[in-house]
Amino acid sequence: MLDQADDIHPLFYGAPKSTEFRKLRKRLVQEVRSAIETYGMVEPGGRWLVCLSGGKDSYTMLAILHELKWRGLLPVDLLACNLDQGQPGFPATVLPDFLTRMGVPHRIEYQDTYSIVVDKVPQGRTYCALCSRLRRGNLYRIAREEGCSAVVLGHHRDDILETFFMNLFHGGRLATMPPKLLNEEGDLFVYRPLAFVAEADCDRFSRAMNYPVIPCDLCGSQDGLQRMQVKGILDEWERRTPGRRNIMFRALMNARPSHLPDPALFDFLGLARRESGAEPAQSEENPPQLKGEP
Repeated sequence: MLDQADDIHPLFYGAPKSTEFRKLRKRLVQEVRSAIETYGMVEPGGRWLVCLSGGKDSYTMLAILHELKWRGLLPVDLLACNLDQGQPGFPATVLPDFLTRMGVPHRIEYQDTYSIVVDKVPQGRTYCALCSRLRRGNLYRIAREEGCSAVVLGHHRDDILETFFMNLFHGGRLATMPPKLLNEEGDLFVYRPLAFVAEADCDRFSRAMNYPVIPCDLCGSQDGLQRMQVKGILDEWERRTPGRRNIMFRALMNARPSHLPDPALFDFLGLARRESGAEPAQSEENPPQLKGEP
């Protein structure tokens, strides 16, 4: 059982005994396991670089992945990693102390990308894009040095939805963070095992476990970010219609190329009327399949 003291990982020591927390923990385990299985994240001999920012989401991800591994449901090696980007006032000892205390294998890397970002980004512009690129490049390097097959990030369902709407509103494209992708060099996977997990559940879990959350004072301190604007819109929709986020996320998993006006996704030019008695033609209820679909 999840609450037996002799079979829990140190990351769960002191976990609340309430029914509410047990349900939350069980839901998180199920959702992460489902994402891992749905997107085929496990490969034989895999070694994952589990990236920690010190935020609520990465703590939640670390705990649930170790929960799955502890129970024999995740047959990969896990190496936690924090990239200290040189932000002024960053509490550099918090994560290494925590990981050591929890007995979690880890690597702490210092790279002053903060100075680069502040120097290169004009006054008044947001830091996120450049900061993310520099961080990702360093994480890829570390993964290669550590013999890892995948870089694992703590983006959750709400991050994926927000990115979709940012691309829709500002980028003119239908795209978001995929739960699984291959890097441009083709030697590393990038996984997001929290893809099915709500941000609110990450917050509740990390608070209940009293993990030492570190706020982001670089991009998180800037006002007027596009992501925060989109988050506000989604919050309002959720307030008006509870469950709206779940419905929208299900829509991202239920795309119909024949019902989108992108000729690169569907052969509209090849559509032809069928003779009487043939299979039904394209309709709202019976969209045609793409070539190669079963």
